[in-house]
Amino acid sequence: MKTKRIRMYISILFILFLTIPSMNLYAQEIQVSEQYPTYFEYQGKPVLLLGGTVDDNLFQIVGLEQHLDLLVASGGNYVRNTMSSRDEGNLWPFHMQEDGLYDLNRWNDAYWERFDDFLKACEERDIIVQIEIWATFDFYRDIWAVNPFNPKNNRNYDTARTKLHTVVPTHPIFRGNPFFWSVPEMDNNAQLMNYQQSFVDKLLSYSLQYGNVLYCMDNETSVTASWGRFWAKYIKMKARLADRKALCTEMWDSWDLSRPQHFETMHHPEIYDFVDISQNNHQTGDNHWENGINQMKNLDKLGYLRPLTNVKVYGNDGGRHKTTQQGIEAFIRNVLMGCASSRFHRPTSGQGLNEKAQKVIRSMRDLSTKVNVFESEPYNELLSDRDPAEAYCMVLPGREYVVYFPEGGSVSLYYAAFRGNVSLEWCDVLKAEWSEAVTIEPTAIIELECPGEGHWIALLKTE
Repeated sequence: MKTKRIRMYISILFILFLTIPSMNLYAQEIQVSEQYPTYFEYQGKPVLLLGGTVDDNLFQIVGLEQHLDLLVASGGNYVRNTMSSRDEGNLWPFHMQEDGLYDLNRWNDAYWERFDDFLKACEERDIIVQIEIWATFDFYRDIWAVNPFNPKNNRNYDTARTKLHTVVPTHPIFRGNPFFWSVPEMDNNAQLMNYQQSFVDKLLSYSLQYGNVLYCMDNETSVTASWGRFWAKYIKMKARLADRKALCTEMWDSWDLSRPQHFETMHHPEIYDFVDISQNNHQTGDNHWENGINQMKNLDKLGYLRPLTNVKVYGNDGGRHKTTQQGIEAFIRNVLMGCASSRFHRPTSGQGLNEKAQKVIRSMRDLSTKVNVFESEPYNELLSDRDPAEAYCMVLPGREYVVYFPEGGSVSLYYAAFRGNVSLEWCDVLKAEWSEAVTIEPTAIIELECPGEGHWIALLKTE
């Protein structure tokens, strides 16, 4: 009897030995936080994702590790990586033959080494990577002319069977490339899908080795929902077979979050684990704030509450979309409205990781160490004497109040919930400098006046 019992204990210990590492592996991966479902957690702790980088296809840049170090030194922990090859000096994923044609059955090892080195460098620095599988703009206009998937550029297929055009002169919004219509629910183009699947499998053979990866199917897509849905399901299946998790989303082109495109990610939590609302960052002022908050409220009402992400915050005085002032405002509002991430888009459409971006990221990271952003909520209703877009408020009722002023100014803050003394400190956002906390006597209404012009954050806490 004693011998049988010993054998049973040994068997139990052996099973635990096999399962505990797997359980620990899941715990260390990026995942949606159970305690705070509008945020992610990484290595078992809730995390606010902040970022900004010089380019989107980050694995292709020169000086990668120095750039990542600068991001971390600024308080950043979040990057975007499109699988794009559209810039000068970039590599393509496939092997090129001596005759100048690509062989889609052979890989360009240097491309994939860059990708693996990038993932490893990010993991070593606790940086979360959001990968965009299909770099939409690589499949249109001048870049499609040199893309290996273009039938004229490879030895593996022609236009007849794949239905692909050798010339696609239109903008992606017109959906002119049949490349994005291959999946079973659409054209069911088996020959083309064979090579698409091979590319995704190769990508996953690297990315599933790491626990710091999020997946976005496309960049600003306008194609039917079947395309993104197919690939998200496929990636989840491959991850599960590898005993890993894969969190997926889709990025739609519409700037209006109420458009039907965005319903797909909102209404399918079983496919899309988080909701990218980057296109909301084309909005400005109170519209930007209210649209983002309404999206979160809608998810809550539907019972699909999940993280809202902003992998692209537009705004640069030298670019096509919005001003530097508007870009910085949007970045900060994303944090105060309760979004899981905020990242400056690359120049010239965004701030990238220039000096201003570094200071803003540092200011918001410092704020996140001073207040509990995970339990706070946007609450502009507590502000009065406020002009449109003058100030924005985030609160942890009775404990912490954060008020952001994009261009200086003054507002009144309803503060009756507090008992006892209150500390007040100010952050000069573009300097990433915080004043000494001073004690003020709480009253039902507290007047807040910025120390100067520009971006300021007031932080009030119970002592």
